[in-house]
Amino acid sequence: MESKPRRSNTNEASAEPGWRIGVLYSRTGVTAATESEHFFGTVLAIEEINAAGGIDGRLLDPVAYDPKSDPDEYRRLATRMVQEDDVTVLFGCSTSSSRKAVLPVIERHNALLWYCSIYEGFEYSPNVIYTGAVPNQNSMQLAAYLLRNHGRRLFLVGADYIYPRESNRIMRDMVEQHGGEIVEEVYLPSDADVDDLVSVVRQIKALEPDVVFSTLIGRGARAFYRLYREHDIDPERIPIASLTMTEGETRMIGAQLCGSHIVSASYLNTLDLAGNRRFLESWRGRFGDQPASMWSEMAYNQVHLFALALARTKSLDAAKLVDAVHGVEFDSPEGLLRIDPENNHAILTPRIAVCQPDGSFDIVWESPKPVKPDPYLISYGFSEFWLDGGRA
Repeated sequence: MESKPRRSNTNEASAEPGWRIGVLYSRTGVTAATESEHFFGTVLAIEEINAAGGIDGRLLDPVAYDPKSDPDEYRRLATRMVQEDDVTVLFGCSTSSSRKAVLPVIERHNALLWYCSIYEGFEYSPNVIYTGAVPNQNSMQLAAYLLRNHGRRLFLVGADYIYPRESNRIMRDMVEQHGGEIVEEVYLPSDADVDDLVSVVRQIKALEPDVVFSTLIGRGARAFYRLYREHDIDPERIPIASLTMTEGETRMIGAQLCGSHIVSASYLNTLDLAGNRRFLESWRGRFGDQPASMWSEMAYNQVHLFALALARTKSLDAAKLVDAVHGVEFDSPEGLLRIDPENNHAILTPRIAVCQPDGSFDIVWESPKPVKPDPYLISYGFSEFWLDGGRA
């Protein structure tokens, strides 16, 4: 499979140089699986835009590096892009630690970062467009769903960095405010070893919570799901709920091991929408049977949003692009996608799904309307999440 963007320095129809953009996703290291999906979604969107003639007669011209899941490498390569490669618009980063490593570089050079991962919120930068979900678009709905459908005793396990700790803090607050109990909260290294994971699985088996909320990532997360079944924990009785475990990784784990586990996400590839059918046809034509997921879909979406904004500005100036993206919308695979001008975050439709034994996701709840991002959790509670009014 070819994975590099098909790059052209100039438009064949003219001598105009291409629109130089940066692509900074890890293809190796702890987060290689999810970030490779970010990369593939970015590749697909770039190629679609260029196949249609580019923007204003000029093709997108990507410069791509592999930061190897290392925050220091993200910072170094982002600096190289803006100082040596003439890049002012950058698509990249997955974890919050990588985003925070890059952010000072982006702001210092007045560049623009497009960040497609879900994250913990509590951040705003005029130099970032955040296209992934924040807690009021996934965590809150998941907390309400778990309390109503699975019980009030939750076990929290996460990787030891910003996003898991903040996500677990929010989950704890919501559960305890609504009569639930956190029976244990455990953190492991991002690339946790098997002995540590086995210890957590044994704790879960001993405590018998109603549900496990996992914010583990990468190889450790995949091993955790396998060990869960190896230690005879029944996911129908004690499911793992996650914000991140989607189609690509369930295939890597083994679909039969993932049945009955739960995910909260704005995109599942089983969505019956015209935009998703178009996306999946294009995706399969490019990448074969590799499954699309929210990791690839949000990366794909943000490149198309950028292209719509660029068509208006005909300039890579960060401030002009930010202004322009507030006035465009994209018929994305998950529905009509817009950026909230109040905080540069995406307006998204929360969904909750249960994994089936074949690896597909059955959507069991969907918000009746898109939810405005509230990255600072100003509205803190269940009343705005429409769980009673959602589509099941």
